[in-house]
Amino acid sequence: MTILRLPPFSAALTAFLIVASLLFPAAPAQAADRSRVMSFLEVTGFDVALDSIALSASGAPQMLGLEAGDFGVGWSRMADQVFDTGRMRDLALDILVDTLEDTALAHAEAFYGSALGQRLVAAENASHMIEDDEVKQIAGQRIIADLVREGSDRIALLQRMNQAIDAADTGVKAVQQIQFRFIMAASAAGVIDLQLDAEGLRAWQRDQAPSMRMALNASAMAASAYTYQGFTDAEVDAYVRALETPLMQQVYELLNAVQYEITANRFEELAFRMQDLGQGEEL
Repeated sequence: MTILRLPPFSAALTAFLIVASLLFPAAPAQAADRSRVMSFLEVTGFDVALDSIALSASGAPQMLGLEAGDFGVGWSRMADQVFDTGRMRDLALDILVDTLEDTALAHAEAFYGSALGQRLVAAENASHMIEDDEVKQIAGQRIIADLVREGSDRIALLQRMNQAIDAADTGVKAVQQIQFRFIMAASAAGVIDLQLDAEGLRAWQRDQAPSMRMALNASAMAASAYTYQGFTDAEVDAYVRALETPLMQQVYELLNAVQYEITANRFEELAFRMQDLGQGEEL
């Protein structure tokens, strides 16, 4: 499932949270049961999208002007504990069981369970788990350059796809909120000495928003070009039209919210765990 991906934190200081409980304050009339939601995660590939959140942990120290080496040899072990994939999947299930309507779940399952849907999920899963995002970005940029040179219609299709994935245009606010929560948590934990107060940090983020939006759009286009290079224009068009349906829009709005909330939650936990290491100290 092509959940809107966060860029590497070292490439762009990031973070808007759409807290699922705020977007969906009341349980839907026909919420799905836990076992079916677990199946939904696998069929759509959202389980792997959640797992890939752990890859962003490597850039967390750079968000604070530090390096992973500053926290000693225990850093990798601690990051693995905080971004435990089983824990993140459980968090997602806890939210989705109360918020994902059965009709929307069935709609998404029908598409992603199809032959084309399963091929798309396989390609997306492989793309999500590439650890070196720069490699994917460079390859995607080259593909886009070739498409532009050829005057290909795929550019417009990829633009429509990325718009459909984030139809509410919440990407910039989401990554800025994750950034805000992480930095404030690190400051509260004594990991950093933050020179700005909360209002000052928000003001800085507002100044950065236009450039971040451009970076996010460029990153999303390159990632999409890379991920779907093995599909025909007709197949990509069929996918885009599926993403643009109202029920799929509902699914993506919720899943984006879940992804952002879990990312913010784990980064806050990471900030408080970082104080246990201390700079240059071992666990």
